Amino acid sequence: MPPNVMDGFQTVLRFFMNQKSTIGYSFMALLTIGGERVFSMVSFQCPCNHDQNFAYGISFLLGPAAVLFVLGLFTNTRLWRLYTGCCLGPTKLCPRGNCLNCLRALLDIVSGACVPPIMWLSVALLNATFYECAVSGLDDNLVVDLFCVNKTVKCREELAHVPCDRSKLSPDERMELLLMFRAQSQILGWCIIIIAAVVGLCGTCYTNCRSKVSYLQLTFWKRYVEKEKERFDAYAVDYSTKLAERNLQSFFENKDPTPFPFPNHRAWEQISELYTFTRSEQCYSTLQKYVEGKDHDDYSCEKRPVMDMEHGMEMS
Repeated sequence: MPPNVMDGFQTVLRFFMNQKSTIGYSFMALLTIGGERVFSMVSFQCPCNHDQNFAYGISFLLGPAAVLFVLGLFTNTRLWRLYTGCCLGPTKLCPRGNCLNCLRALLDIVSGACVPPIMWLSVALLNATFYECAVSGLDDNLVVDLFCVNKTVKCREELAHVPCDRSKLSPDERMELLLMFRAQSQILGWCIIIIAAVVGLCGTCYTNCRSKVSYLQLTFWKRYVEKEKERFDAYAVDYSTKLAERNLQSFFENKDPTPFPFPNHRAWEQISELYTFTRSEQCYSTLQKYVEGKDHDDYSCEKRPVMDMEHGMEMS
């Protein structure tokens, strides 16, 4: 392959590697849009029944959002780093004097898990299919008066049938109500998008303003955390394979196992804690702090902060 083509390929690859978060969120948005379209076209059928419309529509609107929120918590590594073993060692969750940081860490975890549900709600409300069904089943007089103001009594009776073709209203009246439903739904969708964007911008500005390091050092920190995680996964696969081969060889050949250097339980506990950056130490993770520590046994989770809130990064 010619050098100029190779250099161009490396440039493109480097760009995509540096934009992993943006690409990930874009891919998540595409999946959300696709999932919403599948739900709307394949599985969603509004019952057009006064007693069922609201429950049916709201379940399709909020149900997937709740599932996405739970999945976001399940896939959050920081949550499990924080909670694993906390029942047997409560100080791991909230060390002395760190209850505020514990709440901040939980807030950060929850805010990260809210991204997929917000995407789903935004897309679903902009499409308006679920909202039409849910709102048409409301029995509140204020809501009905809002939709059927200056209309005949038949409007109140046929409101639940508007999302379907079974309505006895005239085509013009039905279309007017549908347009009203869709306008309200899309306004709510745009409100959620705008509020999420403003909150995200304010949160980013706040964390950058409170940053303890410069922009270039923060960039280096992020790169280090990514590479450390990648190399840790590779080392974990390699060493677990070697340990399994040693144990199996010892078992099948009926001989004593060869010595195998391996971190002890205390070392695993120390590097598994979440990390907070301090200017007095040029360390970027608990692993680096453990490796460079003069006396590993002096490292106490009760004396050191264990939660990192710096730019929402997960410190390994």
